[in-house]
Amino acid sequence: MPKSLNIKAPNGENLDKKNLSKDFLDVITKEATSLLDYAKKADIKDLVSIISLLLNTEGKVVFCGVGKSALVAKKASATMSSTGTPSVFLHATEGMHGDLGMLSTKDTLIVISYSGASKELVEVLPHVRRLGVKIIAITKSRDSKMIYDYILPLGELKEACPLGIAPTTSTTLSLAITDALNACLMIEKNFKPEDFASFHPGGSLGLALFVKVKDLMQTLNLPLISQDTKLKDAVLVMSECKLGSCLIVDSKGKLLAVLSDGDLRRSMMREDFDLSKPALDFANKHPKTIDDANLLAFDALKILEFNKIQLLVVIDKDSKVSGILHIHTLVSAGFNVAKS
Repeated sequence: MPKSLNIKAPNGENLDKKNLSKDFLDVITKEATSLLDYAKKADIKDLVSIISLLLNTEGKVVFCGVGKSALVAKKASATMSSTGTPSVFLHATEGMHGDLGMLSTKDTLIVISYSGASKELVEVLPHVRRLGVKIIAITKSRDSKMIYDYILPLGELKEACPLGIAPTTSTTLSLAITDALNACLMIEKNFKPEDFASFHPGGSLGLALFVKVKDLMQTLNLPLISQDTKLKDAVLVMSECKLGSCLIVDSKGKLLAVLSDGDLRRSMMREDFDLSKPALDFANKHPKTIDDANLLAFDALKILEFNKIQLLVVIDKDSKVSGILHIHTLVSAGFNVAKS
């Protein structure tokens, strides 16, 4: 039986903290160094052909691997799909037991294996070739036992783990290479933020890149009052609409000013305060507005936070009120509002 592991106390009292920090950072340094070394001497003679093949793939890009390389392949496939290139993952072992059925002659396969000698991969690739699928290899050298059409050799590497065995440096470099391939595809396809947003409609990323002001702004039951409305009547409208503000407009519906609850509190400190006076006398005649309802809600939030206001009025090109975007609406929609 193997010797039992020397497990330290959970509180770390028996750990050599100085050496532990050194060991931790040594691994980071070794992996970072491997990336820099690769960047200096990378064998990328096939790169143009690889990018051209991927750009002209009429089907999907299929990533394949086993073990830790399979996990890298899964991530690479997910990244590629999320940035406009249809992609799936194929486990080499499962490929020998039916999953080759996901491949078509229009697909391209990217196989990841540092050794290039994994039995499962060596066995499955001839069948991939039989189906007429082009193969790109990310592996140690051009002398790999795997079948391939194009290759991005990793070169000789030393794994960063203490034993020099566990996939660490090799998986980090493989992952970086797939990220670089994906970035090249994005550039060549002129992939824009709005394209990215269309693939990420959910979560905080989707909110930041997809949701627009027009999707959230209130357009009904707006607290509109005329320029002749008395302050006391304006207060009633503010209370009824529960937005903490009134929008003062002229006879054509053009925005003249905004009366907020803050304006009301400040007006009460003025010597000329009088509830029977026009609300316009106490309102902000230069409120923050936007005239583009297609503005990303995330960018509108920046305006609210920068100006430390809670309400943004949306107007059209003629300065007529189209709607209101309140910070509470953004909070309810899931936006992360900074605490003042």
